[in-house]
Amino acid sequence: MTKAPLFTPVLIAGSVILMLSFAIRASFGVFQIPIAEGFGWMRAEFSLAIAIQNLAWGIGQPIFGAIAEKIGDRKAIFLGAVTYAGGLVLSSLAVTPLQHQFLEFVVGFGIAGTGFGVVLAVVGRASSDENRSMALAVATAAGSAGQVFGAPVAEWLLGFLSWQTVFVIFAATILSSLFMLPMLRSPAAQKAELQESMGEILIRAFRDPSYTMIFLGFFSCGYQLSFITAHFPAMVTEMCAAIDPSGTLASLGVASTSALGAVSISLIGLFNIAGTLFAGYLGQRLPKKYLLAGIYTLRTLAAAIFIAMPITPTSVLIFSAVMGALWLAVVPLTSGLVAHLYGLRYMGTLYGIVFFSHQLGGFLGVWLGGRLYDLYGDYTLVWWIGVGVGAFSALVHLPIQERSLAGASAA
Repeated sequence: MTKAPLFTPVLIAGSVILMLSFAIRASFGVFQIPIAEGFGWMRAEFSLAIAIQNLAWGIGQPIFGAIAEKIGDRKAIFLGAVTYAGGLVLSSLAVTPLQHQFLEFVVGFGIAGTGFGVVLAVVGRASSDENRSMALAVATAAGSAGQVFGAPVAEWLLGFLSWQTVFVIFAATILSSLFMLPMLRSPAAQKAELQESMGEILIRAFRDPSYTMIFLGFFSCGYQLSFITAHFPAMVTEMCAAIDPSGTLASLGVASTSALGAVSISLIGLFNIAGTLFAGYLGQRLPKKYLLAGIYTLRTLAAAIFIAMPITPTSVLIFSAVMGALWLAVVPLTSGLVAHLYGLRYMGTLYGIVFFSHQLGGFLGVWLGGRLYDLYGDYTLVWWIGVGVGAFSALVHLPIQERSLAGASAA
């Protein structure tokens, strides 16, 4: 029997959409200083807008998953891309903090329509059983690749264009991803899956303790990732020991702690590509719940060791590489676990609900980081909270019953 190919048109198209969506999504931190300085705002104003964007993304994810399952994946992605682009264009016209915060809710809602929940569900349904875990990892890694080049491109454009013009360019970029839609052809649902309504499978999932544990476990991922994305460059700038002007980092063009903070985010993105692909490879061979518990344990140890030791350029680079390898490695495993437990028919909605927990954590990580910094003058307390929630996630995955319940009621 001929083995099914891994790289299908659906996987390629889904990867391109995620790459462009996340390239823009990962660049918003670059706009903080230009927007704050342009209007004379406090830094917290645009930070709150980014936090609201995270929350809107989480709210929109299960909604777009349900839309995709009711009217079709391509229509849902089209709606998401148009909303995303519209929010960016309108944001370019915003002149008050409240306008930005409201419009970032629109942007976040659009990200949900072009993000993991919808696209990974399409990729999962179009993949063979033996390739599904790896296909989900490839699509997730494509999103991470967007993180690698999104912020540098935004920084480059801001060198000769206004931030408003860059927002409009990004709006056109996300609309260009719609050229991939003809390649997104998802196979028909199986008979057993068609016999269950969305309401029936949602009730069954909500009554299943394993689904609750997946939901709770994904919270810490959002907390840690969003906090680091929004605050780690500033934390490095303020807490890291000075860089030796004659040292190796300076010879590589990293001459300040602020530059090191920017490099750390790119390094996380680079190592994340390899880490996500490796997680997908292991997910085809080992129980996903143990892999998830292991990843959260390693994250917890890495974060605890980093904050307990003096923060130096070397420790920043090592931590960035280690955290990068674990960054989005949980996404193909979590989405694959949801698909394994409850089938592929309503994967977008079920994963979207789980992802809402991730974005609640993201909102809290971004907001609490700024709030506790204002109160205590550094990020130490909020960092240790992240260590605690990471340890909780490592433990909560262990009791999950990794058995397929897809079609159980129909059977």
